[in-house]
Amino acid sequence: MADRVAVSCAREATTGSEVVVRRSARARRYRIEVKRDGTAVLTIPARGSAREAQAFLANQAAWLARARERVARMPRPAPAWTHGTSVLFRGEWLPIEPHATRAGVVSLGGREFRVRAATSDLRLALEAQFKRIAKVELVARAWELAATHGIQIRRVSIRSQRTRWGSCSSKGTISLNWRLVQAPPAVADYVVLHELAHTRHMNHSTGFWRAVAELCPGWREAERWLKANGPALGL
Repeated sequence: MADRVAVSCAREATTGSEVVVRRSARARRYRIEVKRDGTAVLTIPARGSAREAQAFLANQAAWLARARERVARMPRPAPAWTHGTSVLFRGEWLPIEPHATRAGVVSLGGREFRVRAATSDLRLALEAQFKRIAKVELVARAWELAATHGIQIRRVSIRSQRTRWGSCSSKGTISLNWRLVQAPPAVADYVVLHELAHTRHMNHSTGFWRAVAELCPGWREAERWLKANGPALGL
């Protein structure tokens, strides 16, 4: 569990800004990351000390400042989706366009979606349809990729995770975030293949990343897209 603490290792040496400190039994090294809301999270190994954590934090001060600036510049989800709002779909920013003759119908890049004619915010209606698309297309694609690579899985589910694109259980259940229909198809494939690799390695070891590279040679480009565009999708 992560807690906001007031000890010295939870303060940035340069600005005094608070950092969330998490002690992890699984962590092998000190690690710091910046969440999409700008919060810095410092992970300390089970046998780590406050003194070492403070030294690590001070050494990472310049990187942390740059990371927070980068996160601050990232696009954020639009507060409301109305006619003219640009929405990510299939990896493209497409404006929501009203149908010329049919009330309650809008289009994204030529694909039509039915919404309530009197609704001012179209987000819920469009996201509901994105979820339906995901339940058909992402599930089918996951089974297809598993069969192509000879990987056994038990089930594929579509979820609405707020912090991850997908997951894989030890029993072989693949869970995928419905927002992947908003990503380029190649990026969605990468997430599926990433989770399929977890059926062989339930960790992020060197062996795991070797398996990912074999399944998806372009995984680095896909990771960059996810990191750059995740905040715009609320992840």
